[in-house]
Amino acid sequence: MTRSITYAAALLEAQDICLERYPEVLLMGLGVPDPKGIFGSTLGLQEKHGAQRVFDIPLSESAMTGVALGSAITGMRPIITHQRIDFALVSMEQIVNQAAKWHYMFGGTMNAPMVIRMIIGRGWGQGPQHSQSLQAWFAHVPGLKVIMPTTAADAKGLLIAAVEDENPVICIEHRWLYGIADDVPEGYFTTELGSARVLREGSDVTLVGASYMTLEALRAAEKLAEQGVDAEVIDLRTVRPLDSETILKSVAKTGRVVIADTGHRAFGISAEISALVTEHAFSSLKSAPVRIGLPDFPTPTSPALAATYYPTYAEIAVAAMESLGRDASVDIFITKNGGNHDQPDPSFVGPF
Repeated sequence: MTRSITYAAALLEAQDICLERYPEVLLMGLGVPDPKGIFGSTLGLQEKHGAQRVFDIPLSESAMTGVALGSAITGMRPIITHQRIDFALVSMEQIVNQAAKWHYMFGGTMNAPMVIRMIIGRGWGQGPQHSQSLQAWFAHVPGLKVIMPTTAADAKGLLIAAVEDENPVICIEHRWLYGIADDVPEGYFTTELGSARVLREGSDVTLVGASYMTLEALRAAEKLAEQGVDAEVIDLRTVRPLDSETILKSVAKTGRVVIADTGHRAFGISAEISALVTEHAFSSLKSAPVRIGLPDFPTPTSPALAATYYPTYAEIAVAAMESLGRDASVDIFITKNGGNHDQPDPSFVGPF
């Protein structure tokens, strides 16, 4: 049975199920038992499962990531949360040099089954040290798996699968997604890591999205339909491992692809997919792949700068039109969100 719950509630259910199902699961992180509970995704878990399994951590990300890794290699399955992906950067040595390589360095005889939750996305002047999208960093490292759930159902299914995985998994969550609801099955289920999902069938152009940009791709597809363009939308769900088969199958059908990422265009996920398509589906291409992402500057704090910094569905739609050789110079798409670039819509109220 399914019912409509928010992305945050789905993450909460996933962790509750894992804590209930597996005695070796721990949940730790700055703000985990806080009254706001990391956008509501950890509320009540300490009261239900106890402070020995669900607890706050000192403001020492490197040390506590090391504690999580130590528990993982000795039989536990920790989930550690960093309220910003930026905060996890001080623990890169633990993640990249230790956790990612543990299974390899010990000849496959040892594992480090741990999940690291990280938050990306802008809002209320988060600025260059609190709103980066650095998934390409982690996806670049052999030994790490990287998930970026878009829907509430996938947030639950992917997180449970990540906890059960024998490898370290980076779970990247966009802060604009926490309040969005959709149909989520009750109880235990998993979503396969490394499996993309076709959210909308189409024949003219493939739109590939990751995390929140998948929703922008869906909006772009709706706008394109008004112009007689039939767009197919793929939600990556997992960026490492990457579901190459689904992407290439779609491009073989449409001959065109626009890739929308929350991160920078340069050296990012969109660049990887563009290379994949060019190398393996070149004969199918009717136009060059197009990458949509952040410009080569730090993320801004100022609303005036944010107004032109972050791409929206309009940029995706224009790119799709141009790939079809259609005139996209006319103002047929709404380009910005009413001047408020810290909120996707008025329903988004925080808390952070």
